[in-house]
Amino acid sequence: MSHPLYVAFIWHQHQPLYKSRVAAKETEAQYRLPWVRLHGVKDYLDLVLLLAKYPKLHQTVNLVPSLILQIEDCIADRALDPYLAATLKPTEDLNISEKEFICQHFFDANYHTLIQPHPRYNQLYTQHQEKGIQWCVHNWNQQDFSDLLAWHNLAWIDPLFWDDPEIAGWLKQGQNFSLADRHKIYSKQKQILAKIIPQHRKMQAEGQLEVSTTPHTHPILPLLADTNCGRIAIPNMTLPQHRFQWAEDIPRHLRKSWEMYQDRFDCEPRGLWPSEQAVSPEILPYIAKQGFKWIVSDEAVLGWTIKHFFHRDGAGNVWEPELLYRPYRLETPHGDLAIVFRDHRLSDLIGFTYGSMAPKTAASDLVGHLEAIARTLKHRQSGGGTSLENPWLVTIALDGENCWEFYPQDGKPFLESLYETLSLDPDIKLVTVSEFLDKFPPTATIESTQLHTGSWVDGSLTTWIGDPAKNRAWDLLSQARQMLANHPEATEETNPEAWEALYAAEGSDWFWWFGEGHTSNQDAMFDQLFREHVAAIYEALNEPVPPQVRQQVEAHQAQGDHQPLSFIHPVIDGIGNEQDWDKAGRIEVGGARGTMHRSSAIQRLWYGVDHLNFYLRADFKAGIRPGIDCPPELNLLWFYPDRTMHNSLIPLLDLPDTEPLNYRFHHQLGINLLTKSIRFQEAGERDEWHPRISRAQVGLDKCLEVAVPWADLQIMPDWSLRLIAVLSEGERYCSCLPFDSSIAIGMP
Repeated sequence: MSHPLYVAFIWHQHQPLYKSRVAAKETEAQYRLPWVRLHGVKDYLDLVLLLAKYPKLHQTVNLVPSLILQIEDCIADRALDPYLAATLKPTEDLNISEKEFICQHFFDANYHTLIQPHPRYNQLYTQHQEKGIQWCVHNWNQQDFSDLLAWHNLAWIDPLFWDDPEIAGWLKQGQNFSLADRHKIYSKQKQILAKIIPQHRKMQAEGQLEVSTTPHTHPILPLLADTNCGRIAIPNMTLPQHRFQWAEDIPRHLRKSWEMYQDRFDCEPRGLWPSEQAVSPEILPYIAKQGFKWIVSDEAVLGWTIKHFFHRDGAGNVWEPELLYRPYRLETPHGDLAIVFRDHRLSDLIGFTYGSMAPKTAASDLVGHLEAIARTLKHRQSGGGTSLENPWLVTIALDGENCWEFYPQDGKPFLESLYETLSLDPDIKLVTVSEFLDKFPPTATIESTQLHTGSWVDGSLTTWIGDPAKNRAWDLLSQARQMLANHPEATEETNPEAWEALYAAEGSDWFWWFGEGHTSNQDAMFDQLFREHVAAIYEALNEPVPPQVRQQVEAHQAQGDHQPLSFIHPVIDGIGNEQDWDKAGRIEVGGARGTMHRSSAIQRLWYGVDHLNFYLRADFKAGIRPGIDCPPELNLLWFYPDRTMHNSLIPLLDLPDTEPLNYRFHHQLGINLLTKSIRFQEAGERDEWHPRISRAQVGLDKCLEVAVPWADLQIMPDWSLRLIAVLSEGERYCSCLPFDSSIAIGMP
């Protein structure tokens, strides 16, 4: 029997619990942040409505219970947040602090996709960037503020709904929005939010959609069982002072998500997306006992489990597809569970890279990867047939909301192009996870005790534990959990407030933002929300709140040097848009580094990658004219550690014999800061350099921005490179950045 290549898309829809537990008047904000409401009108309904236009294509959407609760609060006017309070307030009544808040936060949106396309919003943004917050506070009139309040709410509404007559009218109007307009925009937001759950329920009943769920407030289940499990992937991990070991909380989270699902969808759930795809042997019996039939995790977890590293070819396709593209059976005392493992790279391409490509090109690239997987599987068949003899399943699972902010029109052109292509392709079939498992139960078994303890992030749990700040948060939670255990009379029935506060504090998101690795302009608010949940446990038990719960877990201040936080996709125009580079690595060059520092025309270096390019940005000191007040050529030089290939000395005169300048390098990109021209060279034998063609992009205006395509380098995924930047004039060395080290960059 021949088969198409089966593909399971799983979109994960989740937001942290933004609801505050601090007692407030009805007129005050109950929610700290607006992201459920704003993502709700941009990302949840349109995703499934687009799919509904292509009935042959089936998919799975994961809705986190705490997200559903917050959506319902928004619909019922129980989710007033500071952004919404400002939106609904007459501008003549705004005080100075409220105006400062608006100027600081009402541009919290992707500039290229949500601000720049709207002339009035872009005009206000440009003034804000060029003149600063205080100028805007004291010089904008009431109409300026009213237009900004309207546009921050209007821009988040998905383009799929722009044909609505009212929305179309507002978009055409563009400016001069009134308080009444702002109230109507908010009413429209609630109308869209009210359709989210019913549309998912309808499409699941029709068979095109499967809705899965997650533990109640998105906790990391392995860490609830035992925080010491962090050492399974990282044996030398520094653990919290207090060991958190409350496995009995796991069935509580699972039961609550199960019951909510039954109530909202009139059926029992089958699939569970473990929070952050974090799994361990200890959590499996609880999941099976609750009645779930399948779970999803990441290829890194599979790799650790079967002790196999998934190598990829130059195009990024897995060499051993039979191991990854199949479900596995996990045996538990309460019955079998199926587990599927996502293709990490394909998921990341959608999540982090395709938004910076032309929609049709991106869609074709994804289909091309799926076709390549099918070809590889056919070639590796023992029978040598031209069709697939076995049912293989490619799982693509990712965040279904945040990535679209980087796509033109919120991903609509990309998804339409992708769905149109797949609807016509007889060799690729999109399925829900359950319909595949019903037809093709797993034939391969993983011993439950052998399942690796880890998550989608490098197969470890370091994103949520091990950092000093994360560990301090776990200690606060451990002490509060023990206090609850000391009150056996406080059951979920007799004291639900204490338990709901516990569940909220056990959520994964607080630990994600604490410490190194992730940061945002709302870090202090996430810190506050976590501690409010912890404090509420004590308050519900009539116990004094420990002083340390009232203190910030960590200081939230601007960081200096740091590693990249995520993939980046900057527009290479030399402007240096702050949103383009906020997740990039950063090296302070011109500032003080200890008691001694060197002077440099370049103040700061930024660097990062996506699946298409590696990126570098150089910020010049104020008043410096590139090529005039500093050397006219910047040379980027790099080599590949632990790789055997020709490397050559830097081809410049007067070169100091110090590290890393006396290293040999494999590639050189020379950038003329006066003409913006480039030359690309590759090392040969006997310290020779040979010209090569490059499609590198250079933007030079307020700063220098460079994008170097991975395709120019002819290297393999997972390789790393080490980079330095050298300023030169007339083929003579002038200075090196960084001064005494190189920058490590990895190809994804």
